[in-house]
Amino acid sequence: MNDKLNNEMLHRLEYEGKQITLVGTAHVSKDSVELVESVIAEIRPDTVCVELCESRASAIRQKERWQETDIIKVIKEKKAFLLLSNLMLASFQKRIAEKLEVAPGQEMIQAMASAEEVGAKVHLADRDIRTTLSRTWRGMGLWGKIKLIFQLLLSMGEVDEISEADVEKMKQQDMLASILDEVGKSMPQVRNSLIDERDQYLAEKIRTAPGKTIVAVVGAGHVPGMKRCWDQPIDIAALETMPPKSPVSKFLKWFIPFCICVLFVYGFFRGGAGVGAGMITWWVLANGILAGCGALAALAHPLTVLSSVLAAPLTSLNPMIAAGWVSGLVEAFSRKPKVKDFERLPDDILSVKGFWRNKVTRILLVVVFTNLGSAAGTFVAIPMMMKYL
Repeated sequence: MNDKLNNEMLHRLEYEGKQITLVGTAHVSKDSVELVESVIAEIRPDTVCVELCESRASAIRQKERWQETDIIKVIKEKKAFLLLSNLMLASFQKRIAEKLEVAPGQEMIQAMASAEEVGAKVHLADRDIRTTLSRTWRGMGLWGKIKLIFQLLLSMGEVDEISEADVEKMKQQDMLASILDEVGKSMPQVRNSLIDERDQYLAEKIRTAPGKTIVAVVGAGHVPGMKRCWDQPIDIAALETMPPKSPVSKFLKWFIPFCICVLFVYGFFRGGAGVGAGMITWWVLANGILAGCGALAALAHPLTVLSSVLAAPLTSLNPMIAAGWVSGLVEAFSRKPKVKDFERLPDDILSVKGFWRNKVTRILLVVVFTNLGSAAGTFVAIPMMMKYL
């Protein structure tokens, strides 16, 4: 690696007497791995900070972690969208890494190994990935979530067109940001929670890390943002908390079903039993059929499809339950994932086909697609019901 590239990737900073070297890397770059090894060996720091949280560090150390996933718990805790998004992001990064014959996150693995060799303390500096994704998800509406899922699916199909030179260009942008670039243009909250907040979090965790000499290994896309906020006060507790749900979303969550029920009652009083029955029929058909189509698109079990058809007209009027949760649970019990499904998960997520083939990811797809179908059914049903008035 030439000196010019070294200079572009190394950034010397100070904080309260500490000497800190930021190493900006591409997360799937062989050159980045070599640079991390050489910098730590040369500086021999007291502490090596890595852009990992505890859960991601454990994931690197414990390859069998997927076997511990409780898919029923994921559905009940309303985290199917989150887990599916996380798996798609992991798929994108792993496929690029395999294309370039380097393990994903290898520079972080190398940083921890090199730290051990020189007797340095390893300091995990990134915010918990679950907090980051939850804060992102909380700030997005239904349409934003739909765009995010489809953007991730499209990104998975573009991996074969990416060369090693393209990956080196990713040094100018965080991996998550590069995947979500198009979505981020229309949804600034995605960039805010995935990139900007983490810039602040990383800066605070690194500058307050123990030791006088510190090497910090982070994605190069974070470096400019970290340098901008380096001398600013940062409230790290605020970055770790979950933002409250929007009062508007809470209101609409109950107001829309209430209005639909009022519409039913009004139809019966204004037009009689025939009008009321017609409105209810449209509601049941639109919600049930489109939710069923969503389940079918995920290649769900016949019982799952039936459950989505039956549940959607009712769950659409109950803000506490979603059709996807019902169908997801039915799918989980009808086609219970086996140990081999969890073992194959790291390989199956490398292809779109694999997402549908693996029982674990298929359950997540059932939840997501059934909910999308049910939501579409609501928007289709309302104008059709209004025609009766």
